[in-house]
Amino acid sequence: MNDSGTAARSITVRARRARKWSLVTLLLGSLLALPLSSEMPTGVEDRLAYERNTIEVVREVAASVVAVRVRANGEPAEAAGEGQRFAGGSGFVVDGNGRIITNFHVVALVLGEATEEEVDLAPGATLTVSFLGSPDKEHPVRVVGANPDVDLALLELREPDQAPEVEPIPLADSDRVEVGQKAIAIGNPFGLHSTVTAGIISAVERQQPGVVGIEIPYIQTDAAINPGNSGGPLLNSAGEVVGINNTILAPAGAFAGIGLAVPSNLLAEAMAELRAGGLSGFAAAAAQLPDRPRLGLQIALQVAAYPRALREQLGLPSHGVVVTDVADGGPADRAGIQGPEAIVLVDGEPFPVGMDVIIEVEDEPVHRPIDLQRLILDREEGDVVTVKVWRDGSELTFDIELEVVPVESD
Repeated sequence: MNDSGTAARSITVRARRARKWSLVTLLLGSLLALPLSSEMPTGVEDRLAYERNTIEVVREVAASVVAVRVRANGEPAEAAGEGQRFAGGSGFVVDGNGRIITNFHVVALVLGEATEEEVDLAPGATLTVSFLGSPDKEHPVRVVGANPDVDLALLELREPDQAPEVEPIPLADSDRVEVGQKAIAIGNPFGLHSTVTAGIISAVERQQPGVVGIEIPYIQTDAAINPGNSGGPLLNSAGEVVGINNTILAPAGAFAGIGLAVPSNLLAEAMAELRAGGLSGFAAAAAQLPDRPRLGLQIALQVAAYPRALREQLGLPSHGVVVTDVADGGPADRAGIQGPEAIVLVDGEPFPVGMDVIIEVEDEPVHRPIDLQRLILDREEGDVVTVKVWRDGSELTFDIELEVVPVESD
């Protein structure tokens, strides 16, 4: 091959290299000219935005979350449950006066005399909280009021001038919570102060009995919750409280992906009575007044708890509470209210059939057992209440005169 051919190839190679480096220079120049967000794939940017939001929420509200410690006679009060023993829990500042919300079951172990006016600690018991900035400094608190129905208690600092000044965490409208939205939990699991976990809202209106057996329409989340998280806030991406972390469904006692939180709207409804002081709610009134006027029936389920296929097969109404038993000779029995005719099993779980479903009381819709309990609670013996029920596809109305039906002890 002659020299001219070799020279031609050399020129071609140099030209290709020149074009290659020109292309590299052009690409680098273009990348450097772009904003930072344009350099990264969409997925990475989305993930970083999610992380930034979590960081912002924690920075904004974590200082207002507290660890709650309970002691009886100087020793940690022990609570047995699901294979674990843990004392204390979490809470958060809920108003401008520095008051703190936690779960009733967190403080119940150290409560003594409790009336409609006040809640005292048991002799020798202590109740304290500690804040993020000084986790080892404990501040004594007292229980202002408690509502076992929704498992909530309101605490007040005994020496507020000794505690840090923090902002209350605002409450969100829990009726607007949507499945799939972000959820952030902050609390004191296993005594690990100010622990943050994140996940999503897994379900809403997850009916489960609370600490006194009354159904609570919990918010379900997969944000990790463990013993000690009870009473801490479940937050949305705006840093607002959508729920108060309450319990877990886990056979081994540790988190298995199902955590339950009391909806913030139940807290909002209960706040006036909590601030007024003492024990409030249906369970407290029933305990203090065992011979109070009653309808003479039992309700343990709501229509929403039935599997959809069974609801459709039975033609059940869109809402209401199921009459599971009627006291012989009682007010409801004399009025004509009917209990179940039979029980059917769905995946091993029993469901009454052939019974009345209460859908209204005094023209007020009834969705949950607690709705009926609240409508009856303040009434007197001899009062007549109008109850509308669904029965086998028809709606019937009954006037029931309340009378004292003593509660039978087990």
